[in-house]
Amino acid sequence: MTTSDRADVNEYGGALRGDGLRLAVVCSRFNELVTDRLLAGALDGLIRHGVDPASVTVAWVPGAFEVPLAAAQLAASGEVDAVICVGAVIRGATGHYEHVAGQCAAGVQRAQLDTGVPVVFGVLTTETTEQALERAGGKGGNKGFEAATAAIEMVDLLRQLPKRSQG
Repeated sequence: MTTSDRADVNEYGGALRGDGLRLAVVCSRFNELVTDRLLAGALDGLIRHGVDPASVTVAWVPGAFEVPLAAAQLAASGEVDAVICVGAVIRGATGHYEHVAGQCAAGVQRAQLDTGVPVVFGVLTTETTEQALERAGGKGGNKGFEAATAAIEMVDLLRQLPKRSQG
């Protein structure tokens, strides 16, 4: 579909305008070498897009498995416009990785669907620490920064979209 084909289509898109937003970042302490960098990237992304640092809440949780609970509570609080989740699940020698990564992703998704508040998944799931570091400010960029910009964009988009009618 070309631009001219969409002339009569209602089209929505979120903008990266962070001024006036209240945001939270839930950060896993486990694999802190990586998660510190993801948090720094998320905060940088928020501030670069106009979010007042005083309007940002950071909640530290023990590990990725605990991320969804804190994210859901923050999203349901009415105190934030979006929640950004950052963490790092790195494969080890046991099957623990699949359980933690899968349940963390499912819980984050459930939190946003249950609350209607954007809850963005910026939790890395990698095979090695080196891969995680590449995605936390190395040659793969910073997924914390990307999650922050996704949160800002989703808040703006949801404000534009038609609301569900009561009834």
